Order: sequence, then C-alpha cells, then structure tokens
Amino acid sequence: MDEIEAGLLKLTERIKEREKERESLSNEVKTHEVALFGRLARIAAPLIPSIGILMLQRGKQDTKGELYDTMFHKKKMIVLGKTDPAGHRPDNMSKKVDDQFCVLSEDGKFYELMFSFDGFIVDSYANQITPKDALDRYGYEPMYMLYQALHDYLKGQEDLVAALKRVLEFVFPASSAKK
Repeated sequence: MDEIEAGLLKLTERIKEREKERESLSNEVKTHEVALFGRLARIAAPLIPSIGILMLQRGKQDTKGELYDTMFHKKKMIVLGKTDPAGHRPDNMSKKVDDQFCVLSEDGKFYELMFSFDGFIVDSYANQITPKDALDRYGYEPMYMLYQALHDYLKGQEDLVAALKRVLEFVFPASSAKK
C-alpha cells in the first residue's frame, strides 16, 4: 500500500508542476500574443487571394431586399470576427454603423469593416487596425478563426487532390497500375 501512496503522491506532484509550467507558458504566450497574431497574418496573407472573398463596398437595395449596382473592395478578405457596432464611422460621423467585422485582407493587414444602411444604400468603410486593436476589440476569436480558415482550406485541398487522383486512376487505369 505504501508504494501505491508514494506513486500517487509523485503523480500529484507532477500534476502540480505541470499546472505551474502551463500557467507560466500561458502567461508568456499572452505577453507575445500580438506579435504571434501579426506573424500569423503575414503567413496567411498569400493564401487569401485563394480562400478570401470580395466584400461589399457599396450597393443599392431594392424593395425586396436584393442588392444591385454593387461595388466591391478591390482586395479579397477573410472574416475573422464580429463585434457590437461602433456608434458611428470614422470616415463620416453622421453614418451609424449597423454591422462591424474584423477581416484580414490579402495585403496582410487587419481591417474593421463597418457597414451602414440608410434604407436605400448599403456601404462600408474599411478601417485599418493593428493586430493589438483586433485582439482588444474582438478577443481571441480572430486568432482562432484565422487558424480554422487555414486548417479548413488545407483539408479541402487534401480532399480535392485525393479526389483528382481517384478520377485519374479511373480514367487511366493502366497508368495507375505502373505507379
């Protein structure tokens, strides 16, 4: 019984040591989270032309809610988070913000995309923000969403490559037998 108790005490001590180490490392990561997020954005930026979308810059809305005469931002973006809208837009204090999103553009910069609607025209303003601003305003959601977007894109690429290989094996069964 003494061996079991000694083993349990040793196990408990190791758990406490790991908890202290985890806490210390977590604090270390938190002190460098802005740098980490900025680096993640720079790494992801070259993929955004493939995985991003063109976001609405301006459009008119008809009585059925359909948009027409639309214009889009020139650079593709991925949406990383949403927050409660600011009271007004920095470019025009008379425009109320209806929706506000954190996005990463293909230029590797973070923006707050602020949408306004006056009953007829929907338009947006892309307010450039720093990685620190993004984390302060949106929490860790943008960091997680950036990771998730890249993870999902990789999985989709792997599935596509596997499917294309199967198609080629079906179309050219003799050549696949040689491999």
